[in-house]
Amino acid sequence: MKLHIYEHCPFCVRALMIFGLKKLPFEVSVIMEGDAETPTRMVGRKVVPILEKEDGTYMPESMDIVRYVDGLTGPRVTDAPVDERIQAWCESVSTPLFNLVIPRFTEGDFAELATPQARRAYTEREQNAFGDLDALRAQTPVLLTQVNAKLAELEPLVAGRQEIDTTDFILFPWLRSLTIVKGAAFGPQVSAYIERVSAQTQVALLSAQAK
Repeated sequence: MKLHIYEHCPFCVRALMIFGLKKLPFEVSVIMEGDAETPTRMVGRKVVPILEKEDGTYMPESMDIVRYVDGLTGPRVTDAPVDERIQAWCESVSTPLFNLVIPRFTEGDFAELATPQARRAYTEREQNAFGDLDALRAQTPVLLTQVNAKLAELEPLVAGRQEIDTTDFILFPWLRSLTIVKGAAFGPQVSAYIERVSAQTQVALLSAQAK
């Protein structure tokens, strides 16, 4: 099987997580930013991740991929519903979180941004979606205050989490994205959670690129 992704994409992280957790062999193919033709040829639209199955068919949508791969070998980990408290937390933090990470993503060391043309295409796409990226970066102190307050609220919600289940495919990609932000105040419970899930799923964090 082959998984077509962007390295920075939190939705692609979901798909990477299940392969790493289940220790299944797969090939990673990075689609360059600005390349709309490749994903459109596969699934009819520009989207990632895309799973290329062994029979040559394609599957988009991150959680569909997660559940499909989860079913290939037991035991299943995605049968439980998402923890509503953590789902609500993710929704409440999404705007300031992505306002922090998007400007840093556009400057990041990712394979899909390996050419000037690809980086320019991605930057233009995100500017269209989020507005002036320099202005967003200038808001870092305010945004960090908001996000760090939310991270403090997350501490008791992850304190008892051990076995990976459906909820982690929602939460971990958000937190992994946030590791690219210098000054993100991960408390002891959240830090331990991030490191544990990263190790179990073999998905590397972005801490080395934090700025």
